[in-house]
Amino acid sequence: MKRLLSIALVLLIALVAIAGCSGKNEGEGKAPGPSGQPGDSAGGDAKLEEVTLKIMIPGDRPSDMDLVIAEAEKRMKDTINVKLDVVFVPWSDLAQKTQVTLASGENIDLIFDAPWLHINQMIANGFYEPLDDLLAQYGQTVLEKRPKQMWDYNKYGGKIMAVPLGVSYMSGNSYMVRKDIREKLGVPPIKTYEDLIAFAYKVKEQEKSIIPMTAGSGTYSFVAHHALNDYETHVRPTHALGNSLMLYYKNNDGKVYNLLEDREPIETWLANTRKWFTDGLIFKDILTTKDFHQPISAGKVAIVTNGAFGIGDSLKNTLKNNVPDSELETVTFFNPEKGANITDFKQWNFLAVPKVSKNKERAIMFLNWANEKENYDLLSYGIEGKHWEAVGEDKMKNLDTSGYSAFGYVWLWNPVDERSVVGSDPQNDKMEAVLRDADMFTTDILAGFEFDSAPVQNEISQYNTVDGQYYTALFNGVIDPDETLKKFEAQAGPALKKIQQELQKQIDEFLAAKAK
Repeated sequence: MKRLLSIALVLLIALVAIAGCSGKNEGEGKAPGPSGQPGDSAGGDAKLEEVTLKIMIPGDRPSDMDLVIAEAEKRMKDTINVKLDVVFVPWSDLAQKTQVTLASGENIDLIFDAPWLHINQMIANGFYEPLDDLLAQYGQTVLEKRPKQMWDYNKYGGKIMAVPLGVSYMSGNSYMVRKDIREKLGVPPIKTYEDLIAFAYKVKEQEKSIIPMTAGSGTYSFVAHHALNDYETHVRPTHALGNSLMLYYKNNDGKVYNLLEDREPIETWLANTRKWFTDGLIFKDILTTKDFHQPISAGKVAIVTNGAFGIGDSLKNTLKNNVPDSELETVTFFNPEKGANITDFKQWNFLAVPKVSKNKERAIMFLNWANEKENYDLLSYGIEGKHWEAVGEDKMKNLDTSGYSAFGYVWLWNPVDERSVVGSDPQNDKMEAVLRDADMFTTDILAGFEFDSAPVQNEISQYNTVDGQYYTALFNGVIDPDETLKKFEAQAGPALKKIQQELQKQIDEFLAAKAK
């Protein structure tokens, strides 16, 4: 009996102890919850120790950056308690500076990287922290502000290795056109590609001082720009050769096509562009113009390729200063219907957490905080009332961009909170909305595929040498297509074939694994 009483007494003491523990502040001494607020998942008033996050991003430091950081730190003081040390690296030094910084082991908490920079290499070499668990615990808002497709198709080795920075799933595209010249010549609004070329011929005939057309290189060349709105075959560049269409995909069929063997429809586009050049429609100095938008801003050109649906204020103002009575408009052949456009949901820019960071959890808490609407506005556009003012929930008016110009694309961008500037063409706004809606696209059969170039690195280097000699001239009509493709065949044909075969092999393996 005494033994039973003793056991009962021990149990009673244990129950009292448990009750006493449950009566304490929940979360005392625990880490903040998913939203990054102290005690969110556990309650309590425990205050986080102040830390300074070092963030390395590209660009030039705005003159009012300190004002914006001071306001951000004030807002964070009683929640995640973060100070910001934002280091700006000139774009020209970005690749070397970020690589050297990571290799040195310097404590960096967040760093910009991209597929076009060296993110694949840095991940392969173990410089970046996997973020799946950190985002699940501290970054719920970061996750919610980006659709599932953006996360699913921007992983590396099946893991989230960096936060994708993007607001759309393909780029807008158009042609900038001198509206004043079009109206002067009595040409109605341009609706088709044929209308555009007919206008160029009319400019050549009747406006002797104006160059009808010019373009840039890569995606901005005449042939490649035409391919952006190819809704019959969906020609697009491969994973192996950047923007080059010497190898290309079409029909969303998972096959790699070689322009030296499978020439249509690109051969027709090349022939048309060559004719325009020989007919005098295309700017004869197209290859030596460093800024291909400069001739139109100087008032010398009637049509130029454009990587957006709209036109920046800076270019408009420059043209007005040079030609006071001038006016620009954009013409696009983009199809906004659901499913018309194919995308792999790949983003161009990312923000990673280096392995060496001593503040990984707080870095994700900061990103979570920064992806809340009012904080996103602050860091993206500056002080409201000084640098910008809100117009509704999704638009804004710039007040003082000299003090703080928008650069969210290097550390914040998400498709939910990004605002557009008032005064833009309503039709362009509708098309931009399509670009931001993941569900409006057909998913590329190769979404999620990553190409390992190591087996053909020598061949890619060999091809790139030949590409540098001929590609831009070929795709802007400056040189004869038949003769130039023969040169490609002689100088880079075997290398191109080997790249094609290796790419196809990896694609076949990817699709087979996907089908299981």
